[in-house]
Amino acid sequence: MKQQWTKEELIEHFTLLPPERQLIEAKNFQTRLGFAVLFKYFQHEARFPDGPEDVPFLVVEFLAKHLRVSTDHFGQYDWTGRTIKRHRAEIRKFFGFREHTADDLQQISQWLAEKVLTHVHDIPVLKERVYAELRQRKIEPPVDNTVETLVRSALHNHEQRFFAQTFQRLSPTSISRMDAMIDDWADAEDEVTEEQGDADPERMTFRKINMGPGRANRKNLEEEIKKLKELRMLELPNDLFKNVPPKILRKYRLRVVSEKLVEIRRHPPEVRYTLLSAFFWSRQQEITDSLVEMLITIVHNINAQAERKVDREILQEIKKVRGKNNILASLLEALLENKEHVVQDVVFSVVEEETLRDLLKELAPKWCGDPLGPPFPCSFIAIHML
Repeated sequence: MKQQWTKEELIEHFTLLPPERQLIEAKNFQTRLGFAVLFKYFQHEARFPDGPEDVPFLVVEFLAKHLRVSTDHFGQYDWTGRTIKRHRAEIRKFFGFREHTADDLQQISQWLAEKVLTHVHDIPVLKERVYAELRQRKIEPPVDNTVETLVRSALHNHEQRFFAQTFQRLSPTSISRMDAMIDDWADAEDEVTEEQGDADPERMTFRKINMGPGRANRKNLEEEIKKLKELRMLELPNDLFKNVPPKILRKYRLRVVSEKLVEIRRHPPEVRYTLLSAFFWSRQQEITDSLVEMLITIVHNINAQAERKVDREILQEIKKVRGKNNILASLLEALLENKEHVVQDVVFSVVEEETLRDLLKELAPKWCGDPLGPPFPCSFIAIHML
């Protein structure tokens, strides 16, 4: 039970209704508060507290005010005698619950294996599921660590069955190639020092297999393809972990990443090859996905580069001299009307020198390169244009 409660929450969950008050007030004045605490705690949690420290003081204080008694009565309540046993039995009967049996715990363990452990392995979550199921069946759960022990035992047995079933699906070829791969990786790690880095940049290692794809470029694309070829050589079944939730598969994969290769080798064969298969299989799926994403990104980049090239060509076209006919007409008019003046003074008063140079760049190459045009040098044409 949580320790902090607002006033509104206390009123909602711990207010004594008339039938409840009648039952509680029939108890001895000294034990009345203890019975009330057990009653409301069980009503809210469907189980009894293991001890007084499990009950938030705010709840005790709220019930004490309700009953007009001192909170000291709760501190004096006997948690080991016959009184508390009698109180528990009466509370169970009131809510229609019964004490658990060994057979009940066995059935809960079987229920976990069939309904829960296939998709949940988190211990706190499993414990909450067990408490909820016991509540549904109106069975009082154990008051000590029995539920956690039951959960851990069920999870261990489930994983052992999973390891054995996975190991049986692996071919001798897959097993031998996994052995050869980790042996080669172990040798490669022995050859690497912190100062030198990888002894052979082309050699595939565990660290490289576990690395992400990096930026979408040709070099990284080739490296990802190399990884995928390496993993496909293991010939793992495509549907080996198809029905395993990603969260659980990630749990086994992280065990491989967090352990040293020498530690992985110490596991029993069923555990060792299942863990390795989980890592290799999941990385193969991830690398395949990353290759698709990289190819899409590279294609988009190529298209973007092509678009930028076209944009540059269009921009250059836009930047060409506008109104060239008007410029030439004005230039000719100025030349004809001012024959006696210096050309430089007259021409540059009509059009800027930079504009004339742009016009020459645009027109002169076309005239000079035309095989049907006049056989004159470009400089000659440029001079006579002026």
